[in-house]
Amino acid sequence: MSESGLNQEQLEFRSMTQADIPAIVAIEQEAFTSPWTAEAFVNELTKNHFARYMVMAYYGEVIGYGGMWTIMDEAHVTNIAIRHDYRGRGLGHRLLTELQRVAVMYGAERMTLEVRVSNHVAQRLYQKMGFEPAGIRPGYYSDNQEDALIMWAELQRESGETYDE
Repeated sequence: MSESGLNQEQLEFRSMTQADIPAIVAIEQEAFTSPWTAEAFVNELTKNHFARYMVMAYYGEVIGYGGMWTIMDEAHVTNIAIRHDYRGRGLGHRLLTELQRVAVMYGAERMTLEVRVSNHVAQRLYQKMGFEPAGIRPGYYSDNQEDALIMWAELQRESGETYDE
């Protein structure tokens, strides 16, 4: 067991498949006030060739996911969430680290994301991972017109590996 209280050998990261979508939608509904639909995820997986979606599974059960678009030398995080009963264990850090690793394998040199200006917990995580505030998108969130903080991070290539699908 690790400090997270989880058996790390049973924690797995893999590409999202359409079979994962019901579990992903359940996490979306738990995590966000304006969750993405199953159809939105199907479209991302089948029609968006820039999209890269990963799931985090524990003993085979999906407990988190993250998505991004890799375009040229940039990766844009579209969403990232951990199931409520697994939060506070460092898994968001693990998942974002995996997204960064995959982004680098696809040629990304930097990563960007938006986060609610009120979400200080997520902002602290992102800052610990090298993200820096770069601007505000006024009224970005449609549910309450809250502003989004735009954050950027430089990515480090570890070994020159590339991703083959």
